[in-house]
Amino acid sequence: MRDEETGSWWQQVSGEAISGPLKGQRLTPVYHDEVTFGLWKKEQLNGRVLKPDPSIPQKDYAPANWEERMAKVPVATVSLDKTIEPRTLVVGVTAGNGAKAYPMDAIIKQSPIVDDVGGVPIVLMSAKDQKSVRAFERVVDGRTLEILLKPGASELVFVDTETGSEWDFSGKAISGPLSGRQLKKVSILNDYWFDWKNYHPTTTLYDLGSRSI
Repeated sequence: MRDEETGSWWQQVSGEAISGPLKGQRLTPVYHDEVTFGLWKKEQLNGRVLKPDPSIPQKDYAPANWEERMAKVPVATVSLDKTIEPRTLVVGVTAGNGAKAYPMDAIIKQSPIVDDVGGVPIVLMSAKDQKSVRAFERVVDGRTLEILLKPGASELVFVDTETGSEWDFSGKAISGPLSGRQLKKVSILNDYWFDWKNYHPTTTLYDLGSRSI
């Protein structure tokens, strides 16, 4: 990315200026969700949608098949880690002093995933659409929670084994002793494995069925 004011160039993932007058400075991260429009619309009843500007030529916008086209572009990186396929879609998490990548397929198969990243107890959840993912710190009042999927529930509900409280996909307790409490959100990044590894060279990789708590 390039800013018009100084002409500095910024890395999209890290938010760091890598060239120009502001080289070395870093933009302040802002928490964001990466969920399907259907889920977002359900949660944000008064939300607004950013639409293309009709005054800008259509050719200046990315085409609808952008992802399909990008999948054919050769992967270019200094050191290509082939532990998994370079273009495997992962959910990257940075917490405490660590970074970890979770293959999207693993999250869908095992949601919720209870883990520890950089000394921070976290939980990753997949929504019913199997495309939306969120992460939270699973600590309430100094107590670390073990969070599981509630079996047989008509809606997507999670339950902690410590108090029996039930939680929804927004990280809010909807019943039980902790009703009304909100788990602290953890930022995630949907990315290709090769790109995440490039920006986080010391990252670890989650293996389906493994956990580190």
